[in-house]
Amino acid sequence: MFIKRKLNPKIKAEFSMFWGHQEIRFGTKFEETEMAVTKDSLIIRRYESRDKESVRNLHWLALSINTLVANGPWDDGDLHDIQNEYLNKNGEFLVGVLNNKIVGMGALRKKTDKIGEIKLMRVHPDYQRRGYGQLILDKLEAKARQFGYLILCLDTTTKQVPAQNFYKRNGYHETHRAVISYMETIFFEKHLE
Repeated sequence: MFIKRKLNPKIKAEFSMFWGHQEIRFGTKFEETEMAVTKDSLIIRRYESRDKESVRNLHWLALSINTLVANGPWDDGDLHDIQNEYLNKNGEFLVGVLNNKIVGMGALRKKTDKIGEIKLMRVHPDYQRRGYGQLILDKLEAKARQFGYLILCLDTTTKQVPAQNFYKRNGYHETHRAVISYMETIFFEKHLE
């Protein structure tokens, strides 16, 4: 819920763009405007370099809950350079912000000209089951369509049953399984319309 005052035409356009699911940055061009977000409103925006530590912390927190604390393919080295690994290569990296705290994230990476990969879907344990992961996934899928991807793929482990169910509810189907390091991994894909 937003409260607005004294919107000039440029600000109104940006405000409309947000509701059209486009990125805006709060506090940069809203000089005569007051905006308030209710405590239950998640703001989803593109990753910025200032988010690096919060993103890494959320990533490791999610992994530790699923007992994936050893080195392995989930130790995504791509977090060291999100700009070049995702944003500069027909990908996306989104963060969900609630009360100035990053509580969710998700990424899209190019595999081929027609296939994208969903990566790093994380929601802080204290904020799960509120639909935040769904909002982030929806935006990533929309971005994949903009890039012209026809198929999205992803993987999760057999230990992450809630994640498996989440992806199945969203139209992803299992393609195969493999053991990576010591973890049984399930691979999913979805054909975009």
